[in-house]
Amino acid sequence: MLFKIFMVALLLFMVYNLFRALFVMNKKPDPNQPPMTKYIGRRLMVSVAIVIILLVGILTGLITPNPRPY
Repeated sequence: MLFKIFMVALLLFMVYNLFRALFVMNKKPDPNQPPMTKYIGRRLMVSVAIVIILLVGILTGLITPNPRPY
């Protein structure tokens, strides 16, 4: 159960960074504001981490994929 909560937290963090990049993109440029690529890069790194964690979880047996439908 802890594994699933951690994955949901990572997904929420990814969505948060996506919306932060959206707000930065729609605002007027400000020299003190961080660039939009910072948030997009975080989102990319979190999505890569999610895929790697899922693969490790499947290989170690922490999570089991659904059986084949046929």
